[in-house]
Amino acid sequence: QINLLESGGGSVQPGGSLRLSCTTSGYSHNSGCMGWVRQAPGKEREVVAAIDSTGAYSVARPLKDRFTISKDDAQTTLYLQMNNLKPEDTATYYCAAEPASRLMMIQRLPAQGIYWGQGTQVTVSS
Repeated sequence: QINLLESGGGSVQPGGSLRLSCTTSGYSHNSGCMGWVRQAPGKEREVVAAIDSTGAYSVARPLKDRFTISKDDAQTTLYLQMNNLKPEDTATYYCAAEPASRLMMIQRLPAQGIYWGQGTQVTVSS
């Protein structure tokens, strides 16, 4: 069973930074990919960034200059560094694991075979 647990969300002023973490269990990350997906109120989920088992990564184009995805050497913790946050970044951020495919690497979500954390809220407001 794959379990994902996010932490690091919170409230921040515009221009601030946050670092989200996702600890994983039950998934060795030797295949597929992991990623961060966000959902703002009234909007669909969107893939923010993803990283595969080789360390290759992708970040949604509008966020490339501000967001960075990484993972630790043990491949048990996933990170999302978010800088220069804007009010439009306000959303619930979910950690996701996609063991058998790599659709998140092209900012798409699979219809099945994806595991989710419970989400962490990020609020950017002055």
